[in-house]
Amino acid sequence: PNQINKSAVILPKKINGKYAIFHRVFPDILVDYVDDLEFKNDKFLEPKFKIPARINKWDSRKASIGATPIETPEGWLTIYHAVDNKDDGKYKIGAMLLKKDEPHVVLARTDHPILSPDAPYENDWKPGIAYPSGAAVVGDTLHVYYGGGDKYVCVASTPLKSIMNYLLNIGPEPKLAFQEV
Repeated sequence: PNQINKSAVILPKKINGKYAIFHRVFPDILVDYVDDLEFKNDKFLEPKFKIPARINKWDSRKASIGATPIETPEGWLTIYHAVDNKDDGKYKIGAMLLKKDEPHVVLARTDHPILSPDAPYENDWKPGIAYPSGAAVVGDTLHVYYGGGDKYVCVASTPLKSIMNYLLNIGPEPKLAFQEV
């Protein structure tokens, strides 16, 4: 009650018999574990864990998970959007790797955005917007579906191996490549 709560995502697999729910109450991503998805009789989420915005990073002002995390052998690949205190008008996209059996624990996080809203269609109606809303691995490629400028539906892709190698500290930082359709 009395909180602005946004960007809710449910992990697609129960953890220790519980649903994991990610949501944002400014400025952090909160993580709750609940027995069921029935919210009756004034039952509310009671966050016990948070993934904080990071001081002096590209995601220092606020962060939100935008796409359902994807299970990998190394953990949950999670695509999120954030803004920083220096450029709070640009919502950029990054990636995290969360611990498989404790998805409130961040194992790795991109130091820089993997996508910034620089294309004309990401600045057309509402400038500076790239909100991820879905992600899928098809073959060996990660596809991130996102809203550009609050007007367009976009997709950007990268080899799954490149983003995982970066998060595991064995490769250079990836950038998502746009796909024209």
